[in-house]
Amino acid sequence: MLGWARRGDKVFADPEVNVHEHHEPHRAAGYCSALPEDTDLQRGLRFLTFNIQVGITTRRYRHYVTNGWKHVLPHTERNANLRCIADVVANYDFVALQEVDAGSLRSGSINQVEYIADKAQFPYWYSQLNRDLAPFARHASGLMSRISPLAMEDHKLPGAIPGRGAIMVRLPYGSSSVLVVLLHLSLGERSRHQQLQYVANLIEGEPHVVVMGDMNSHLAQLLFDSPLARTNLRPADGVQPTYPSWRPSQALDHVLVSPALTISEYEVLDCRISDHRPIAVTLTRADESIPLAM
Repeated sequence: MLGWARRGDKVFADPEVNVHEHHEPHRAAGYCSALPEDTDLQRGLRFLTFNIQVGITTRRYRHYVTNGWKHVLPHTERNANLRCIADVVANYDFVALQEVDAGSLRSGSINQVEYIADKAQFPYWYSQLNRDLAPFARHASGLMSRISPLAMEDHKLPGAIPGRGAIMVRLPYGSSSVLVVLLHLSLGERSRHQQLQYVANLIEGEPHVVVMGDMNSHLAQLLFDSPLARTNLRPADGVQPTYPSWRPSQALDHVLVSPALTISEYEVLDCRISDHRPIAVTLTRADESIPLAM
């Protein structure tokens, strides 16, 4: 379902998407450090990718067992965690979210993408339902944007176990456009290879591409030992680990761009509310080092 929405008085593509009027975001106590407010877009467009683990805080490996019930049942901290996440993402222009719930028992029937977009005042958002285990869980990915999308496509990715997807969004880029692909890849190597082959075919021939998300892969695998090797996508300099959030040792989340784009700023944020830390980047045009057009 292509159900991306503008909050307020307009709905694009799917008239059944629920939209809300503007609400002021809440500031919640938590384990995230939000960046200072900065609306000077001359520094480039700010992108962020974040696996939020459906609003569950994990601080030790044993919490995967002791807090496992939170993946099935609602808990009182979840919405406070979502408000904290909203505080962190509010200073960015385009946000990719992985491991969100689209509205089920465990989330208190709340679509978490919509909830965060509302609190962080994003005018555009989309929730991609990938695995529907209603009423208990509705596994999803999502996007939030302050840039009016030109187009969007929802793709179901191949794999041994169904339930992975890619969101493809086209954003304005001067007189042209930039293609942004949002991913949450499988844990299994064979399935990841199939999914990356699918993505490589999607972006073939596109001059301005951003591929971002939780790829469950190390950078060397993506660049040299996967179908993405033929795409010439490149990472930021000085890639840092993102997992586990309490003591990062593995770089599993990535932002890759085509040679026509430059990652002028890159940071793994000190945000420990999930089991992954978010990546924040600033993108500019490689040829002139000027920001992408809004």
